[in-house]
Amino acid sequence: MKNVVIYTDGACSGNPGPGGWGAILTYEGKEKEISGSSKDTTNNIMELTAVVEALKALKYECEVEIFSDSAYVVNTFEKGWIYNWQKNNWRTSNKEPVKNRELWEELYELTRKT
Repeated sequence: MKNVVIYTDGACSGNPGPGGWGAILTYEGKEKEISGSSKDTTNNIMELTAVVEALKALKYECEVEIFSDSAYVVNTFEKGWIYNWQKNNWRTSNKEPVKNRELWEELYELTRKT
């Protein structure tokens, strides 16, 4: 199985405000850069979008290692929040709706494929 390493980042000027995201996908010494922007967004949305779009750019099922400086993204997986949210109909431990649910659902489905 192919092994791909992905580096992601996202940010915005103001929160909300104009923002952008980027990702670098590496495979066997080759790099592919992807990026995008939004006129009115949040930092968290851009961080999430970077990961989602990077995974969507994969052409084959593969092993993926993702690096992100976003505690929001990293903690959601490392602390297992996303799996609990999914089990609890996309509600937090406080029974509140998960923010950015559409992106989290998409990311959850994408991680099930890689």
